[in-house]
Amino acid sequence: MTSIRIVTEGEPVELSVREEGRGEPVLLIHGFASTKEVNWVDTGWMKALAGASFRAIAFDNRGHGASTKFHADSDYRLEKMAADAIGLLDALGLSRAHVCGYSMGARIAAYLAATAGGRLDRIVLSGAGWNLVDIAPGWDAIADALLAPSIATIPDRRGRAFRAFAEQTKSDRVALACCIRGARRMLTPAELGHIANPVLVAVGTDDDIATDPQRLAAAIPGARYFPIAGRDHMRSVGDRAHVRAALEFLREG
Repeated sequence: MTSIRIVTEGEPVELSVREEGRGEPVLLIHGFASTKEVNWVDTGWMKALAGASFRAIAFDNRGHGASTKFHADSDYRLEKMAADAIGLLDALGLSRAHVCGYSMGARIAAYLAATAGGRLDRIVLSGAGWNLVDIAPGWDAIADALLAPSIATIPDRRGRAFRAFAEQTKSDRVALACCIRGARRMLTPAELGHIANPVLVAVGTDDDIATDPQRLAAAIPGARYFPIAGRDHMRSVGDRAHVRAALEFLREG
């Protein structure tokens, strides 16, 4: 594990990065309130990618894990978070890479595909559906829960779950609250229609956060949909069938 310094919109950012394997690079972008270890190491993704002769590159998004924390909503605009990913590719001397993004990471990956698709190869959008275009209500309650004086005072069920997870991972809760408010930029159907990269959309059949994944896949030219059977949002990422489907898709490139 190493720290790589990049500059995004004139501001220095330290990104905590972990790599495994050799071969075609695969950039892994984790979900909100998670880390590279929780999403990609503990679930076996990095080991599986390295074992399949890929170079797995996982990093902590700004505000998460061991990367730089900011305490303003504007520091988490989707454009900035996507620029961090491109900055990391530049710092590693990579002109292109496959990308796998989970949940918020899928939002970042989809935005990259729509605006910088020439830097990407094949793309896996996991844990995200039509909520990339039309966000579901309730995210303000999560920001409020992260900033509440104690978990006992939080009435919202989903807010309590995110607060408990943030406490478990010893996260910077102020940074996470700013992130969930700042990174909400929606993608438009027109932007999705401009994506030219091969795309796999993978979502759990019991996921109540990533809405209508088949509609998302239909809006991206040539994209395909993989249902992660019997999994909700939290349990989809490490599902073995999910990992196998992603590996098969990436090998097609």
